[in-house]
Amino acid sequence: MANLREISVSAALNLLSAFAFLVAFAILRLQPINDRVYFPKWYRRGIRNSPRRSGVCVTRFVNLDWRTYIKFLNWMPAALRMPELELIDHAGLDSVVYIRIYLLGLKVIGPLAVLAFLVLVPVNWTGETLEGVKNLAYNDIDKLSISNVPDGSKRFWVHIVMSYVFALWTFYVLYVEYKEVAAMRLRYLASENRRPDQFTVLVRNVPPDPDETVSEHIEHFFRVNHPDSYLTHQTGFGGVVGTKVDAIDYYSSEIQKLSEAEALEREKVLSDPKAIVLAAFVSFKSRWAAAVCAQTQFSHNPTIWLTEWAPEPRDVYWRNLAIPYFDLTIRRLLMAIALFFLIFFFMIPIAFVQSLANIEGIEKVFPFLTPLIETKSVRSFIQGFLPGIVLKIFLILLPTILMMMSKVEGFSSRSSLDRRSAGKYHLFLLVNVFLGSIITGTAFQQLKTFLHQPPTEIPKTVGESIPMKATFFITYIMVDGWAGIAAEILRLVPLVIFHLKNMFLVKTEQDREEAMDPGCLNFATYEPKIQLYFLLGLVYSAVTPVLLPFVIIFFAFSYVVFRHQVINVYDQRYESGGSFWPDVHRRLLIGLLISQLLLMGLLSTKNIEKSTIALLPLPVLTIWFHVYCKGRFQSAFVRFSLQDAMTKDTLERATEPNLNLRAYLKDAYVHPVFKGRSHFESPLLVPDEENNTLVLTRRSS
Repeated sequence: MANLREISVSAALNLLSAFAFLVAFAILRLQPINDRVYFPKWYRRGIRNSPRRSGVCVTRFVNLDWRTYIKFLNWMPAALRMPELELIDHAGLDSVVYIRIYLLGLKVIGPLAVLAFLVLVPVNWTGETLEGVKNLAYNDIDKLSISNVPDGSKRFWVHIVMSYVFALWTFYVLYVEYKEVAAMRLRYLASENRRPDQFTVLVRNVPPDPDETVSEHIEHFFRVNHPDSYLTHQTGFGGVVGTKVDAIDYYSSEIQKLSEAEALEREKVLSDPKAIVLAAFVSFKSRWAAAVCAQTQFSHNPTIWLTEWAPEPRDVYWRNLAIPYFDLTIRRLLMAIALFFLIFFFMIPIAFVQSLANIEGIEKVFPFLTPLIETKSVRSFIQGFLPGIVLKIFLILLPTILMMMSKVEGFSSRSSLDRRSAGKYHLFLLVNVFLGSIITGTAFQQLKTFLHQPPTEIPKTVGESIPMKATFFITYIMVDGWAGIAAEILRLVPLVIFHLKNMFLVKTEQDREEAMDPGCLNFATYEPKIQLYFLLGLVYSAVTPVLLPFVIIFFAFSYVVFRHQVINVYDQRYESGGSFWPDVHRRLLIGLLISQLLLMGLLSTKNIEKSTIALLPLPVLTIWFHVYCKGRFQSAFVRFSLQDAMTKDTLERATEPNLNLRAYLKDAYVHPVFKGRSHFESPLLVPDEENNTLVLTRRSS
């Protein structure tokens, strides 16, 4: 168990590494040669010009103005200066809502830390239990935890009361934040400029018809069922194409001599009926009609003519549009099974490597290193730094694997893929990083222990291990959190790649623009990690409050860094209007619920009469709060009000009476392969057909 000295060494190492990253970032961002790496967003919008154009000789590459180096941290106040409304216009609602998660962490954990240090830390410190136990290894951090309170003491009722205070404060903050984000989303949708997805729905599982092509069948169906509002649709060579698109992508990447082969392959797709899949983007004359269609069941068979709001064109994941309903069900079942085995068996290498990343494990495997390991400096480094590094290395490839699994599940938008992958990653971190680090032993030993215990004993088993793992999680927060965020803003890998491309590949200004890699907010990876830090803060607020300042530093540092990145660097791949917030809210409440159950398990080992009964209302209140918030706010994230749709339609008709909506939507949902191709024509109806009450069809029945 790491002592206070070892934790101090770890904190010093991580603070120094984070500070070194910040200094390196501050120096590199000031150099004209790196300007496109650290401000790519402004270049892509044509607002910023390269300082190398106006410089001469050395100043085109290196900043020689010593005054700028004195203010090397001025990027921090600059990142906080932009108002939120301006930031929404600049970066989109998704980015702003994501940044608010870090601010939410400060709002929740900050007051919890103040209360815990004012009330619980004195109660724990004066318990003086550990000092009276012979042959017991402990440190100063343990003396600040609940472990220092004697069994059966009335002091535990302070922890019980404070757990209610913590829960009620968390409820209040989460309710206010959910309400605010829902209002932000509604204002954003109401004030937003015209977008193709406002008039369009995605139709999947179109049943085949022997007498009509897919395109004719879709047109016939919607002109019958929406005779007054149906406008047009894209399907088939309008964008929803099959595997032949791979050949087009290949030919598109070849040099000029293959342009004829590229055109020939494209013509094959355009003329091949097998390339047309049983899905379409159907557009309507008004937002109101699209809202009705997206929220309507069109057939007595609930597996065909499935409609949903169309994602914005950038958000479409084309490969998954035509997966049949039955295949989707089987795919998701198989991926659920695969996720279980991935989570379970991943415990084995993590437990093995973690066992080596401590003093006893290393001395057992490498006994000749014992004299070196027992020195104070090396021992402090191993206990306070190495376990977090090892765990971080093992988690590098995991987000990629989980994203691949989500794609197999068949989700049709990139935002859905990100949300689904985030859910998988959150579960993995919860089981393997949190529970797997708390419970000692291998994965099979843990499973055997749980299988031979009644369900009511599992929280007790886990709860007993919580206080002694506080030092490990403090180390993990510093390694994965502090240093990780500092590395994020340094952007060392994009910096190296940009200069390599500049040296060997860039020939024109357009090449230089393409060489910039602004990146984006990786919700699937970042958000689950935030949830882990929320969980640690909620669990240890009533157990070992000394961990809370480390979580607060992470949230504060991350808020400033990601605000800077959103303003100057990231270029989002899509905009979903903050639709991920219900998932964030739900996972936060899951963390709160886990903290309550673990506290119940821990106190049940302390011989406190009626402690379980006293704490039992907490999880009940948490579940009720989740149900209430879901009913109160979630509809704003999954449905669109017909009243708001009609309001926008009426306003648009009054201000733009001559709007040609058909021309606006013509190529909105064309597959990227066909973008900008003059020989491509969308299937348009002639004006006479629009006003014809009879629907033309080749159907024999």
